[in-house]
Amino acid sequence: MKKVICALGMVLASVSSAWATTYPLTIENCGYKETFTKAPERVVALGQNTAEILLLLGLQDKMVASAFWPTKILPQLAEQNEKIKTLTVEIPTLESILAQNPDFVPAQLPLLLGPESKVAKREDLATVGVNSYMSPGMCATKKDIGDMYGSRQKLWDMTFLYKEIEDFAKIFNVEDRGQALIADFKKREADLRQTFGKNKKDLSFVFWFSSSSPSSDAYVGGKNSASGFIANVLGGHNAITSETEWPTVGWESIIAANPDVIVVSSLDRNRWALDNAEEKIKFLKADPAVSQLDAVKKGHIVVMDGQAMNPTIRTIYGAEQVGEQLKSLGLNK
Repeated sequence: MKKVICALGMVLASVSSAWATTYPLTIENCGYKETFTKAPERVVALGQNTAEILLLLGLQDKMVASAFWPTKILPQLAEQNEKIKTLTVEIPTLESILAQNPDFVPAQLPLLLGPESKVAKREDLATVGVNSYMSPGMCATKKDIGDMYGSRQKLWDMTFLYKEIEDFAKIFNVEDRGQALIADFKKREADLRQTFGKNKKDLSFVFWFSSSSPSSDAYVGGKNSASGFIANVLGGHNAITSETEWPTVGWESIIAANPDVIVVSSLDRNRWALDNAEEKIKFLKADPAVSQLDAVKKGHIVVMDGQAMNPTIRTIYGAEQVGEQLKSLGLNK
């Protein structure tokens, strides 16, 4: 018995050492090389996705602040997040970030950290000795002048997210946690594809994020965005054909597309009245032209967490959320 225990201990030790990060560690990220001499200890996470990944990896003790929260935190992470300062649910200032004395500033979007960002450029942080990181999925977009989010020529998928999780796990020396999290997401995606891959009908979807007013064009998920990925996982396709990540589309075009399902986002930020899912549904049913859409007349309107329309860990949660509603509507056959 002692020999067995000893052998098991040796195996566990070898596995643990195999996952151990060796510092200094250099990470290549979106055209930048960031070198870490040790695991960061004062992190300011810019973007809900960035913060939630770090929390899912159990790194709340390393986080001092976060910013930019379109929706409320995942319920299972609320307790871990309680002691972490929220700078703002909107866009923070560079001064507010640096006031936290960070040693690492990872970001979800180029809006928050990038050449055209109103917050900071990565060079700004490097100048004061702070490492930075940008979500790999955002680096895969083609940027046009004046378009903060860019466009995608290829459908976004979870491999970008897995790369982000792997990088954070290496940086913080918690690779075992990273691999466990990735395995969970892979299984959940596989389960959805198995359930909805048998659909006889190729459902078309429009994912409506928000609008500044009822008379304004709709911000919708583009063809190859996370919304397009959700449609694909659920055995359908995005009715929006623009490769722009977040195109603004007139309702005349949406009426012409005549989607089978309209997915409306639920947002907690309250920037616009139509951030609210109920307000969106009210508009869909009341507008003389839009109310004539087949999806509206048949009640094929489903609600999804708005953050899931961004390419984030929430995307799988959103796919599961939409999937359950499709089942209740009998649209999974």
